[in-house]
Amino acid sequence: MPGELVTRFIDAIVANDLDTASSLVSDDIEYDNVPMGKVNGKEAFHSFLGPFLDSALEIEWIIHHQVASGGLGNGVVMNERVDRFKLAGGWMEPPVAGLFVIQDGLITLWRDYFDLATFQTQLANVSS
Repeated sequence: MPGELVTRFIDAIVANDLDTASSLVSDDIEYDNVPMGKVNGKEAFHSFLGPFLDSALEIEWIIHHQVASGGLGNGVVMNERVDRFKLAGGWMEPPVAGLFVIQDGLITLWRDYFDLATFQTQLANVSS
């Protein structure tokens, strides 16, 4: 089911296991951080996300709400969450709304909406 796939994907991100997360996305995934732009394809997805995850000492994503529609390997999942990343200077905790589209049992679109100014301020506060 789509919701279970996204939960497995998020669990892999939280475990900082980008290889497992990558195995749950399509070769032509569109990964779109709305205020920052998008990348297309599994290799670009891995290259974009890898350095940020590698810089995190701990990762915790708190899902407040998640809804899913569809089944049998196809559907849409939306969630509201706080993505917590512990960096050298402390925790950054941007609120995020995510959209995932699943086709043939793989995530083909991952789009996150968040406030860029909040993200940049929190990153600056924990990077100094």
